[in-house]
Amino acid sequence: MQDKIKALEDKIESAKLGGGEKRIEAQHAKKKLTARERVHFLMDEGSFEEIGMFVTHRSTNFGLENNKPLGDGVVTGYGNINGRLTYVFAQDFTVMGGSLAEAHAEKIVKIMDMAMKNGAPLIGLNDSGGARIQEGVVSLGGYADIFYRNTQASGVIPQLSAIMGPCAGGAVYSPALTDFISMVENTSYMFVTGPNVVKTVTHEEVTSEELGGASTHSTKSGVTHFTYANEIACINGLKKLLSYIPQNCEDGAPSIPYTAGDEIRDKLNNIIPDNPNQPYDIREVISGTVDGDSFHEVHKDYAENIVVGFARLAGRSIGIVANQPAFLAGVLDNNSSKKAARFVRFCDAFNIPLLVFEDVPGFLPGTDQEWNAIITNGAKLLYAFSEATVPRITVITRKAYGGAYDVMNSKHIGADMNFAWPSSEIAVMGAKGAAEIIFKKEIKEAADSEVKLKEKEAEYAEMFANPYNAAARGYVDEVIRPDQTREKLIKAFKMLENKVETLPKKKHGNIPM
Repeated sequence: MQDKIKALEDKIESAKLGGGEKRIEAQHAKKKLTARERVHFLMDEGSFEEIGMFVTHRSTNFGLENNKPLGDGVVTGYGNINGRLTYVFAQDFTVMGGSLAEAHAEKIVKIMDMAMKNGAPLIGLNDSGGARIQEGVVSLGGYADIFYRNTQASGVIPQLSAIMGPCAGGAVYSPALTDFISMVENTSYMFVTGPNVVKTVTHEEVTSEELGGASTHSTKSGVTHFTYANEIACINGLKKLLSYIPQNCEDGAPSIPYTAGDEIRDKLNNIIPDNPNQPYDIREVISGTVDGDSFHEVHKDYAENIVVGFARLAGRSIGIVANQPAFLAGVLDNNSSKKAARFVRFCDAFNIPLLVFEDVPGFLPGTDQEWNAIITNGAKLLYAFSEATVPRITVITRKAYGGAYDVMNSKHIGADMNFAWPSSEIAVMGAKGAAEIIFKKEIKEAADSEVKLKEKEAEYAEMFANPYNAAARGYVDEVIRPDQTREKLIKAFKMLENKVETLPKKKHGNIPM
């Protein structure tokens, strides 16, 4: 019996070593962690339970019958992250390049099924050279089995992906189907076709970093939501992100203990400039409203004219969508509309209340925007807010112009509570543009057209560029001082915490794609 136990221990040690100690040392030399080290740092100490350690592939082609490493290049199992049950798979690049084939895919699928059945988050640590070509079509089938489950799990359990190395070809679509993607700078890549293929087909000279590195996908494509300097920072980022998200779609938003204090925030009174055309950083409004240091921004470097992220208000997790006047004056465009729409839909799927800070002068004009479907993309954000059934509150800080006023969680599309600061301007358009249209004849006939324009501009602003007409009609529930914002929001979200709203019975809607 002792001999059998010793043999088992040797097998376990062999499985944990993966492709051998030399390969692991080589990975360390490149400042990359092994799959097991990643799992170790991700999970609570001693909580990880591995599943499928002894699984091997079944292929006998191209010499694979003599190369059957235990685990088949992926570590799978479950454990706790900050005490919460979480499922994880970590691809092992030291074993056949972390390539995915039949047995490898079956292990991942098994973990995904268990996460669904038990209503717990799934985290994928991706580090793979792609499909194992020696196994042919079963490798492709393995990917499709994973894609199908990603789709079935969407909106049911949180799915987080971390790209720890290469992720190419069909491998990119599983992370793309998950809720959030994190990448490590200079060591992780995502692309459908690599630089060599690009050069052959299009004759473009491009590096892996330029084509699909962390910087590219966080600033240009928007594929990745978070980037980190190293793998430890990435793993800690996953833990932090998970702290704002419930276990599944049946749970409420996470909450931590909170002791009420002085909720009046005087510094909010001094953020909005006197000049309505002068920018300011909406993050100052956010940080001045939410619990201290609790704002966790998503997609920080992409579509910077809108800010989205998680925060805590009186201890409870909320999602924030805010126009950013410091970038493109806070206008809505193609990228910002898509960015915000997806975030809104995530929060709604997982019962996370939504807070909107609005300062929007409209949609960005121009041929580039029109030809790239600003109509459809703007409608995505409109659809997302209109469909959301979680508690939804809007605070208008300054401009709320035109159709963008409607889109940014207005009362007309189902917002529960709308507050406005005295600096708010709720109108079809800015005072100058409106005056030029309404008083065109008077301005043209005036002795000094410039003086007349300014006069009529001031007249229009006095009449419409304020929140009181909207408040008179009930479109704004209350005009509040900025320093009252936090106190009002805490009370309003508390009032809405048992909100129940049911959508019309249907298979699913047809969001503009």
